Amino acid sequence: DLPMTDFEPAEQLWVDRFANLRNVIRQEMIGRQLASTVTTPGSVLDVGCGQGEQLLRLMDAGWTATGFDKSIDLLELFQQSAADRGHRPQTVTGTFDQLAETLDGQSFDLVCAHGLLMYLPDCRTAVNALAGRVAPGGHLSITVRNGDGLAWRHGLRHDWQAALAAFNNTAYVNDLGLPAQAHRLADVQEHLVQAGMELTAWFGVRVFHEGTAPEAQVPDAPTLAALLDVEEQAGAQDPYRHLGGQLHLIARHRSS
Repeated sequence: DLPMTDFEPAEQLWVDRFANLRNVIRQEMIGRQLASTVTTPGSVLDVGCGQGEQLLRLMDAGWTATGFDKSIDLLELFQQSAADRGHRPQTVTGTFDQLAETLDGQSFDLVCAHGLLMYLPDCRTAVNALAGRVAPGGHLSITVRNGDGLAWRHGLRHDWQAALAAFNNTAYVNDLGLPAQAHRLADVQEHLVQAGMELTAWFGVRVFHEGTAPEAQVPDAPTLAALLDVEEQAGAQDPYRHLGGQLHLIARHRSS
């Protein structure tokens, strides 16, 4: 197995870049894709929730939220944002390998893990652990770095040597400077099936803007609205969704 990546060295950089164009697109696409697939509010657990952007959206839509993260500082940012919007979510501090014991057997109607699996040592084990927190009939929402298109970002940036190195490879260093692992769609689908989940939908995340620089800022409101609508369409249909920098998979628990 690969070692688990320590996110802490990049945490402040992540916070500083949270409002950049790349992340705004990612968060908006995940939110829209989730809302179009899982429509009935219930209880939601977000593992590796960070500032809790997706939980904030879900609470606004009537969900009861639990945020799980290793970082006390990020959970405090989430709690403050939630309070500003009139919400009182539960937060739990812990590492991924403490998930089961910390939650003490709790299950949820929706379990999310967005931007997490690329830092964990084994995707199959992680998917199984996440599925174990999904209630019968509930859903699991995960994102992975697209292992079938790892050279795409480098190619869009005209970094040809990096693009060549990315072909037939799944290990990479991301824009935060952290070592990470991409995963192929077929492999993740297999992990979901083995964990007792049935794939409901999958999407590409950030198709036309995968090459956008980390420092790129959000454009004016009309331009942003148009590009988000284009990204939404591209992420939901072939062949474009296959080029998303991340893949978003939503699966349902196969209850007996």
